[in-house]
Amino acid sequence: MTAEITVMIVDDHPMWREGVARDLTERGVRVVATAPDADAAVRIATAVRPTVVLMDLNLGATSGVDAIAAIRERLPDTRVLVLSASGEHSDVLDAVKAGATGYLVKSAAADELLAAVRRTAEGYPVFTPGLAGLVLGEFRRLAGAPAAEEAPVLTERETEVLRLVAKGLTAKQIGERLVVSHRTVESHVQNTLRKLQLHNRVQLVRYALERGLADG
Repeated sequence: MTAEITVMIVDDHPMWREGVARDLTERGVRVVATAPDADAAVRIATAVRPTVVLMDLNLGATSGVDAIAAIRERLPDTRVLVLSASGEHSDVLDAVKAGATGYLVKSAAADELLAAVRRTAEGYPVFTPGLAGLVLGEFRRLAGAPAAEEAPVLTERETEVLRLVAKGLTAKQIGERLVVSHRTVESHVQNTLRKLQLHNRVQLVRYALERGLADG
């Protein structure tokens, strides 16, 4: 049975918070809390421990970016999906560096937001079209070329699965593409996590992005 997705919405506009909460609730997502500012977001998230935090960035005195970092530090299993009016590259990169799993602009339709929340809950990166390439390029620039002796040795199939995971494909989609069962895909994912000494899919995706493995 699939675990229930719980969501907290952080935005300084009450009507927007209520509208997003209503849209998600009507589509079967349980909204467990809302918050009007960054400080309240950190405090409430720590108490309710949601699966996903929908985070605006423009929250007044304390930036949403600071709230993202604080929430991720306290709740490493909670994912943060930014929902912002800003599509500025600096905002996107700051949010991802702070620990956000994805970034949508507020022009997204309700069904698009629902799909993004579900994929974020599963640990997949979700970005408004055009922003994923920006994030990938920045991670590659920051990472540079890793020393060959420091890179863990992955099999050809593990590397192939890792590339597809970084592109946002589910285990079922990867299995269909590689003509293997989704259980085999999950086995490759678990082996890769162990080799890289990572703990979850979010860290795995970030590893792949940093090394440019989502190309091609």
